[in-house]
Amino acid sequence: MTIGGEKDFGTAQAWEALGGAPGLVERVRYVGSGNLGEGPLPVRELARAAVAVCGLAAGELGAVRAGGATRDTSPLVVDEGAVATAFVSERHLRVGGRPTVSFAPLSGFWRAADGWVRTHANYPHHEAALVRALRLPSPTPEALRAAVAGRTAVEVQELVYGAGGLAVAVAERYGDPQPLVQTVRTTGDRGRGRALGEAPPGRPVAGVRVLDLTRVIAGPVATRTLGLLGADVLRIDPPDLPESDDAHADTGFGKRSALLDLGGHESARAGDRAVFEGLLAEADVVVTGYRPGALERHGLGARELLERRPGLVVAELCAWGWRAPQPWAGRRGFDSLVQAGYGIAAACAGPDGAPGVLPAQALDHGTGYLVAAGVMRALAEGGGRGLRFSLAGTGSWLVRGLAPAGGGGGAAEYSAEPWLRETGSGYGELRHAMSPFGEWAGGPSRWGTDPAVWLPR
Repeated sequence: MTIGGEKDFGTAQAWEALGGAPGLVERVRYVGSGNLGEGPLPVRELARAAVAVCGLAAGELGAVRAGGATRDTSPLVVDEGAVATAFVSERHLRVGGRPTVSFAPLSGFWRAADGWVRTHANYPHHEAALVRALRLPSPTPEALRAAVAGRTAVEVQELVYGAGGLAVAVAERYGDPQPLVQTVRTTGDRGRGRALGEAPPGRPVAGVRVLDLTRVIAGPVATRTLGLLGADVLRIDPPDLPESDDAHADTGFGKRSALLDLGGHESARAGDRAVFEGLLAEADVVVTGYRPGALERHGLGARELLERRPGLVVAELCAWGWRAPQPWAGRRGFDSLVQAGYGIAAACAGPDGAPGVLPAQALDHGTGYLVAAGVMRALAEGGGRGLRFSLAGTGSWLVRGLAPAGGGGGAAEYSAEPWLRETGSGYGELRHAMSPFGEWAGGPSRWGTDPAVWLPR
C-alpha cells in the first residue's frame, strides 16, 4: 500500500501479525490530518494502523457472514482527524459540562536520588498503598516528592509494588522485544464456533455475545468498539473494585455493566459464580484485561476457558507481556507506567532531561483496536482461538517496527470539533469523542447498574 509516495509498512505489519490476507491491505486509504505526529516516536503511524486493521477485520467478518461470495475491494477510508480525536477520548470528555481529571495528584514523575520514578495512584487503593509503602506523613505531592528524593528509583519501585501499589523506575533503554500478538492456542475445534449467519450492513459483530472482563482503557476501548459494530457486550466487575466514574463515562459506550462477586464471601460467591457460568455458557467471545495469573486463580484463564468451550474466542491483554522477565510479567501496569518502564518516557524527555510522555495514551488505545481486530479475525475464521496482547507489545512495535510516514500529521490543520458529539448517559449529558467507525446509539449506563443477563438474540 502506497500513501503519499511512501510504503505504509505499519498497517501491513499489524495486519500480518493478526494473520490477515496481505492483499486486503491495499484497500486502506488515509485522509485528513491529526495532531499525533508531534514528538520523537511514530504515534500517528501506530494510531492509524491500529484503526485501519480494525476496519479491515470488520469488513472481512462482514463478508464472511454474507457468505464470502464476493471480496470487498472498495477503499477503506481512515480519517486521521477521527483517529487523533478518538485516541485522546478521555481528554475530550465533558460530564455535564465538567472536564474530567486524567491523573490524580500523586500520579506522575518524581525525581529520585539516581533518576526518575513514575507513580500511578488514580485509584484509592493504589494511593493508599503508595502512602503506606513510603510512610508518607500526608497524601500530598510535597510529601511524595520528599520521600522519593531520598531513595533510588528502583528502591521506590520495589517498596511500592511490595505494598500493592504502582511505581516504576524510568528506564533509559527500550525493553526487550515483545510480540504484537500471540496465539495462545488454536483448539482442535477451530472453526467450530457458533454459526453466526448474515449480519446487517455496518454491524459485522451483530448477535455475537462478548463477555467483557476488562478495566480502565485498553480492554474497554476494544469492547466499546465491538459494541459499536453490533456485539452484545456485557462488562462484569467485582463489586469491591469500583471503576472511576469518569473512566466508565468515556469507555462504557456500546456495552452494559454488571457486578458479580467471584472471589468474596462464600455464599455470595456461589450465587454469583452460578450466574457467571450461565453467561459464559452462552458467550461467543471473552475479553480479559487482568494481569497474568489473576483470572487463573478462578479457573478463568484462556487455556481453562478453551478447554471447557473449544469454540470460544478468548482475547487476553496485560501490561508488561507474557514474555517479560520476572517479576514483571505478573505485575499490574498502566499505559503511563509502561511508557516509563519500557524506555518510551526517556525517549520523550524534554530539554531539561525530565522524562516525557507520548501525545496520547497510545499504548492503551492502540492495543484496544488491535484486540478488537484480533477478535473479529478469529470470528471470521470460525472461533476456537486464544489471543494475547500487551501494552508492552504495542510499545515494542512503536519503538522498533514503525517509522514516520511523513505528511498529514500537522497539528495546525487539525480540529477535533467534527468528531465530538453530545449524548445523554447514566452520568448525565456527555460531550465525547466519536469512534473512528461512527456513533454509538446512546451513552453508557452507570457502572455496575445493569442486570447480568444477555440481551435476546
